[in-house]
Amino acid sequence: MKSFTPGKLIYYFFQGLIILAPIVITAWAVVSLFNFVDDILPNVLRVLVPDMVKLDASGNPAKIPGLGFLTVVLMVLTVGYLSSLFFVSRLVNLFDTVLERTPGIKLIYTTVKDFLEAFAGNKRKFNKPVLVAVDDKDVWRMGFITQTDLSQFGLTDYYCVYVPHSYAFSGITYMVQKERIKILDDVRSADAMKFIVSGGVTELTEGED
Repeated sequence: MKSFTPGKLIYYFFQGLIILAPIVITAWAVVSLFNFVDDILPNVLRVLVPDMVKLDASGNPAKIPGLGFLTVVLMVLTVGYLSSLFFVSRLVNLFDTVLERTPGIKLIYTTVKDFLEAFAGNKRKFNKPVLVAVDDKDVWRMGFITQTDLSQFGLTDYYCVYVPHSYAFSGITYMVQKERIKILDDVRSADAMKFIVSGGVTELTEGED
């Protein structure tokens, strides 16, 4: 029969933590996102047509679980489909131009738009992982090329490189000479991002996006 010494118990505890923590945190994030999206429809209807939405025992708008989430997903898919049509795309571009020229709104709108387009769509920015020597020629950081033409800043032969922080939703933008950059052609951008965010714990796999 095995003896459970304090050292063994501590070892088993951390082993269990390593197994359970990612599962629990992932499940919590997914459920939280689902509930957040699922609450959008009842709250909007409560504001627009309060008589149509009843309140539950807690005083919150009553909802059918999953209906709000499904409605939001279908709405996003519909907007995405309609935006591919020529006439609708022209209207979207017109609306986009108006928002980008509206003082106050412009800052918020363009920031959110550029951030989302950096990860998805036809204007993806974080798809060129690189190693960049910023502090010293023999010390490398991992990041992503976001701009290759910096002539507007009076810089030639410079690239703009975004370096995310580990375990954080933040990063630093550097303007670096090309010779201080090594392009990682055999590293997928998703794997590079996981490697950076995990502090180098995640293993890289070779391949293309």
